[in-house]
Amino acid sequence: MSTSTQVSVPGYVAGAWAIDAAHSDVSFQVRYFGVAKFCGSFDEFEGTIVTAENPLDSSVNAVIRTASVSTKNKGRDENLRQDDFLDVEQYPTMTFSSTGVRVDGDKFLVDGDLTIRAVTKQVTLNLEFNGVGVGFNGRPLVGFSAYGEISRNEFGVVGGPMAAAVSDKVKIALEVAAYKQD
Repeated sequence: MSTSTQVSVPGYVAGAWAIDAAHSDVSFQVRYFGVAKFCGSFDEFEGTIVTAENPLDSSVNAVIRTASVSTKNKGRDENLRQDDFLDVEQYPTMTFSSTGVRVDGDKFLVDGDLTIRAVTKQVTLNLEFNGVGVGFNGRPLVGFSAYGEISRNEFGVVGGPMAAAVSDKVKIALEVAAYKQD
């Protein structure tokens, strides 16, 4: 997405970056029975980030393996893998492809297409640039945080008999480290 607005971000470096799953986190949080929350994450994912000369022209693409869901409860994890929730047999991945980056006041937002269970919806994530450094391997490393909220029902994650126990709203939190590609 090209934009006429040019922004400057201290410490920002343009380039192509590969997400380092070993040092990143893809997490979610939902309420159950309306009074408590439980958290989970996905352990297997990959993606690329392209930081353009103008940060607003940057992009991200990511693939998450649905069977890697983990809530630290084996029974709940198996339930989430079933057809009422993620249906990992039929839908082994979910994807995110950005469609644009924009500024809203003092915040950056990344818009994109999130696909879960073959349903694609436009979502917006709040984005934080955490800086650029050098990783243990001597290569440039960039960090981002992103968070937002989705409706699981809009993606066909209806929950079957457990639907009444689990909120429709799912909070998403991402902590991403990525290494610069040659």
